[in-house]
Formats: sequence, C-alpha cells, structure tokens
Amino acid sequence: MHIIVCLKQVPDARQVKLDPETHTLIRQGVESIINPYDLYALEAGLRIRDQLGGKVTVLSMGPPQAEAALREAISYGADEAVLLSDRAFAGADTWATSYTLARGVEKLAPFDLILCGKQAVDGDTAQVGPGLAERLHLPYATWVRKIEAVEEDHIRIQRLMDDGYDRLEIALPALLTVVKEINEPRVPSLKGKMRSKSQKIPVYGGRDLGAEPDQVGLSGSYTQVIRVFAPVRRREREMLQGPVEKQVRDLWVNLKARQLIPFDVE
Repeated sequence: MHIIVCLKQVPDARQVKLDPETHTLIRQGVESIINPYDLYALEAGLRIRDQLGGKVTVLSMGPPQAEAALREAISYGADEAVLLSDRAFAGADTWATSYTLARGVEKLAPFDLILCGKQAVDGDTAQVGPGLAERLHLPYATWVRKIEAVEEDHIRIQRLMDDGYDRLEIALPALLTVVKEINEPRVPSLKGKMRSKSQKIPVYGGRDLGAEPDQVGLSGSYTQVIRVFAPVRRREREMLQGPVEKQVRDLWVNLKARQLIPFDVE
C-alpha cells in the first residue's frame, strides 16, 4: 500500500508576532515546525503501513528550507519524501496550492491513500485537503477521528461531528483529513534520525511537474492576503450583580443600548 502524507512547514504559532508598520508576520528568528495536525496524519499513515506493509511518502510544497520538515518526517518513520519548490509557487492561495500538490501527487502515482491534517495553523482555512481531493477526482472525508479498518478496495472511518461521529466506508484510492483525536504521534527514533540525514529528497519545480504557469503561485490564485492584523483589545467591562433575573435584565439593557440586539422582546 502506498500512502502519501501531505505536510506543511509553518511558523511556530507560540512565537509569531506582527510588524505594526507592515501588518505582516515577522518570520525572522521564528522557528519553523511541521504543522501540528499533519503529524497526526503522518502517524496514521505510519500505523497503516506498519500493519499492512507498503510505504509512506511525505509531500510538501514550500521554499527550500521546507526540506527540514521532510527530514524530520523521515525521522518519524516515513520511507520517502518529495519537496515541491519553485519561486513561481510563491504567494499561492489554497486554490493554487491544491493544484500544485495535485501535480505532485500525480507524479508519485500510483497511490492508495492520501492523508492530510484537517488544517494548517497559519492559514486555518481547512481547504487544501478537500481541494486536492477534488483536483484528483477522489472520494474524501474530513475531520476523521478514527480509522477502523483498511481493506484492499475500501477504508472504514469515523468522522467527527458536533454531536458525535459518523461511520463511513470509502472506496480507495481516497483522501482523508484527520483531527488530533485520531492518535498520539510517536517519538522519532535514533535510527530514523540517522536515516533522515542521508536520505535523498527530490525537489520538483513547475517544469518537472508539467504545471501550467498561470495556475501556480500568485498567477493561479484567486485570493490574496492584503493585510494581517491583531484585533484591538478592548478592556471595557462591567460586572453585573444581584439575582439572576436582575442580571439578565441588566445584560439585555446593556446589549440593547449598544445596538447589539436588533429587536425587542416583550
């Protein structure tokens, strides 16, 4: 079984700050890490491989330094890694990113299963996984919390919902995006760390993928981030006291006065 796991290198959210002048992220001096949700996807892929055999290939689109994330994935136990990197890929939104990843996946075919984290912590759109599945014309499920069984031609999973979970059976090949409830990622082994240092990681650009120039990067993006900003902190507050009925009434009066409630209740 060939399992492809999509990884993204992201800034460590605990260290991210905004430039007050340019309103952009300050990346200098900020450590880059594997997107946390993608580690759960990697672990899910490794467990399936350990049970059924085959190989796990990790795939990432990013600048040359994203190779570090791929080598880290190898230290966890991934068999192979591929980096999609080209100056033309810069500035890609989720539409262009899913296109580029799809071309990369096609280069790695045949495959049986694609695993992604439910979203990236820097963009939080949760669009790339489903977008990739649509590009490849694959059945997919999002927010997968458990993989019950993997058979030759289908997979049974549990999909997290607001009020519980759904049980689904999906034909293979397919794509899944997973949530952190699915497992606990393993610790990289010493053997894996040693192998990651010497592993050859192919790097493919737009020409290698046969990608259309107007479909990648800014040229292929329908959306652009114009400005990033932190919400203004408002410290105004008022403590409501007294019986619950009085507090509810006072709250209603305050919300009404601030025009936060557009209607009256008798």
